[in-house]
Amino acid sequence: MAVASPEPVASEPEPPLLSEPTGGVPEAIVSQDALDEAVAGLQAESGPVAVDAERASGYRYGQRAYLVQLRRGQAAPVLLDPVAGLDLTGLADMLDGPEWVLHAANQDLPCLAELGLAPRLLFDTELGSRLAGLPKVGLSAVVEQLLGVRLAKEHSAVDWSTRPMPQSWLRYAALDVELLLDLRLILREMLEAQGKLHWAEEEFAAVAAAPPTPPRMDPWRRTSGMHTVRNRRNLAAVRALWQAREDMARARDLAPGRLLPDSAIVEAALQMPSSAAELAALKVFSGPANRRLAAVWLGAIERARRMPEAELPMPAAAPEGPPPVRSWPERDPAAAARLSRVRPALADLAAQHRLPVENLLSPDTVRRLAWQPPEELSVDAVAATLRSRGARQWQIETTTPVLLATLLAVPEPVVVTNG
Repeated sequence: MAVASPEPVASEPEPPLLSEPTGGVPEAIVSQDALDEAVAGLQAESGPVAVDAERASGYRYGQRAYLVQLRRGQAAPVLLDPVAGLDLTGLADMLDGPEWVLHAANQDLPCLAELGLAPRLLFDTELGSRLAGLPKVGLSAVVEQLLGVRLAKEHSAVDWSTRPMPQSWLRYAALDVELLLDLRLILREMLEAQGKLHWAEEEFAAVAAAPPTPPRMDPWRRTSGMHTVRNRRNLAAVRALWQAREDMARARDLAPGRLLPDSAIVEAALQMPSSAAELAALKVFSGPANRRLAAVWLGAIERARRMPEAELPMPAAAPEGPPPVRSWPERDPAAAARLSRVRPALADLAAQHRLPVENLLSPDTVRRLAWQPPEELSVDAVAATLRSRGARQWQIETTTPVLLATLLAVPEPVVVTNG
């Protein structure tokens, strides 16, 4: 008996691709007259302003902006070249009042602040998407989920310091602000319907008011592969090579990794070559660029080799805050028990509110609370601890009852002694 073939399952058609901003692709503004005209056009509109910035991460030293995109109301999108040396005072004045709409604002606000541009009010569509419980929060994914179109996103990792910028890059950049204002409207309605709009407003205000990130202590310790370096003199070589690379990268305005990858720093620090031939025998250093710089790298290694014992770096920086969680059962069983109860309780609470648990309360705050809870467990004491760690009021009100109940329910561990 013949068996009928199953009917093919029709696949969902892909959403339409938005490949061109409304009104076409504007030119990048490089003259003061063009900027003043664009600012006047934005000023004539009302409502929030969509803002984005492009950096040359992985190509240039630092995180400066190489393109700024703006859109407001019915005005044409503005693409500003911030390296053209223009006076941005008028633009800063215009942007001083209205709400800014950005996606993943904490990525762009630092480079915009370097240009003298900072928001009073903020709506972050990425953070809003997290709080609204969307499964994917990248800009393209959110646009597809909420607006039913796809964005052309093929130029996300290009070198935005390139001049002139190709037309296709400018098209991509203009699309980044094309739909932000539409996303804001939908997300605001979703958050209000879920009773989370005031949560989001507190989060947005915290992002807008956040101070600049302080410099890291011993940033060289973040060199990838550092866990393989244990000898103090080898650590000194990592530090010396990292600093030599940093100084050269800053002087040449290049991303440090383009001069020398972390893996090469670690390998050279472990091998401690003393001649150009020994250095060139290492894989990364055999290329012509690093052969030309052999004296720089060998000089760094030699400084580490000659460093007095007392000046050598210690194997690990003194930890700030709780130790690694894996050591808790041995070092403090009570803290380990608290953390093992608190984490799933918060995960359940986050699931109830349909948001990521890390947005409900930062993992660092949870660890610190479990490691060293208030001496007297009470609503006020737990709330004060959370507030001291930067938790927003909505987070305190939402999590304190669960945290207190969980901490009170954790039994003290039984200490077994011999004899």
